[in-house]
Amino acid sequence: MDLLKLATDWAKAEVFSTKFFILFAFAFLIASIGFWQLGKTEIARAYIMPTLVAGILLLIIGSGLLYTNIQRVSQFEKEYHANVETFLDSEISRSEATLKEYRTIVFKVIPIIIIVAALLIIFLSTPTWRAISITTIAMLIVILLVDGTAHSRIEAYYKKLKLVEVNTANINSSAVKN
Repeated sequence: MDLLKLATDWAKAEVFSTKFFILFAFAFLIASIGFWQLGKTEIARAYIMPTLVAGILLLIIGSGLLYTNIQRVSQFEKEYHANVETFLDSEISRSEATLKEYRTIVFKVIPIIIIVAALLIIFLSTPTWRAISITTIAMLIVILLVDGTAHSRIEAYYKKLKLVEVNTANINSSAVKN
């Protein structure tokens, strides 16, 4: 299993995935413009700012991740050729840390925020708070969709890295014995 190809393929898949943040950001921004131009009711007007903010946040998240992952693709080759073992160890460590972050933020914190936003819809009847809550839920669902697939991708990547580590250790121990 070629470690450099494995890492590069994973990073390229992340680049593709993060483009969905940008796609959804534009959807929120278009919705905001639509509410601004066509919204006649109080609740429709209340969606203007929340959808604008959600669109901007998703655009920032998507752009930042896109830039980071594009840089990572080119950086992988340099790090790999500098020292393969160090590259493998750093990728395993980075993957472990990312998986921990996903478990905490994506699968615990975001669902709690969604629950709080849903409760706000029930207990606060003003159009502004309802619009904020519904837009927050929609934005967090987008994050869950994109990050859910990213989580499964990095989990598979991590397992493959561990397999490469075991194979490398076996090769090194065989070479030492001979």
